[in-house]
Amino acid sequence: MQAVRAAAARVKCANNLKQLGLALHNYHDTQSALPSGLSPRRAAEPYPLMTWLTRLLPYVEQERLWQATVNAYGYRRNPFTNPPHLGYSMPIALFACPADGRVLSPQTTHANRRVALTSYVGVLGIDWARPDGVLYLDSHVRLTDITDGTSNTVMVGERPPSADKWYGWWYAGYGQAGTGSGDMLLGAAERNRGGRYVRQCPPGPYRFGPGKVAEQCDLFHFWSPHPGGAYFLSADGSAHFLTYAAADVLPLLATCAGGEIAEGF
Repeated sequence: MQAVRAAAARVKCANNLKQLGLALHNYHDTQSALPSGLSPRRAAEPYPLMTWLTRLLPYVEQERLWQATVNAYGYRRNPFTNPPHLGYSMPIALFACPADGRVLSPQTTHANRRVALTSYVGVLGIDWARPDGVLYLDSHVRLTDITDGTSNTVMVGERPPSADKWYGWWYAGYGQAGTGSGDMLLGAAERNRGGRYVRQCPPGPYRFGPGKVAEQCDLFHFWSPHPGGAYFLSADGSAHFLTYAAADVLPLLATCAGGEIAEGF
């Protein structure tokens, strides 16, 4: 029975990523660019610290929540308050891998925050200081900008929320140095810049490999609850299961215009 459930979770995760790929492409068709990985916190920004997942709400049959989000930002620009920001504490099934029960219901973390989590993070590139991928802080990448080829570039991957649930929020977030790194975005060879809840973690760079829900430092690399690897969404909208043997290949796939050739993807 456990094996059947694990297999069902894998199928569900792959389907979730395919739906996210379709939503990202529909967003691109409408807005002429992929969504910003994370909106900057500046005076002129109408939706500060909004994530790429939140911007997809109208494209994943969540129009009412999107309108509620727009109204909430009009009332209060700080997105970490519910009310009025209902999405901050509202799990979305499409953003959750059923193999990790934490993402299926709101979770309490530091400062008594009640948050909704996600299993899927945008690929920002190599690391927080080198955002050369598809989804990163204030990004507006067009498919034509992906000169490495949309089938050879990953834009979303699996990474369960951190052990303390402080990293991995879908609605809004901050991440390392306000870049979203470690939160709703992640580099393929991410580095730990340091912070209150990750001081015990090595500086990195971190590699794609197995992780544990109870290990805080595993927030710095892609991994999944599925045995042997994790699912990734390529920029052409297709989902692929990469085994951990592809650790050396992932950084090549994470950049959108690096000129690298990645074999076997």
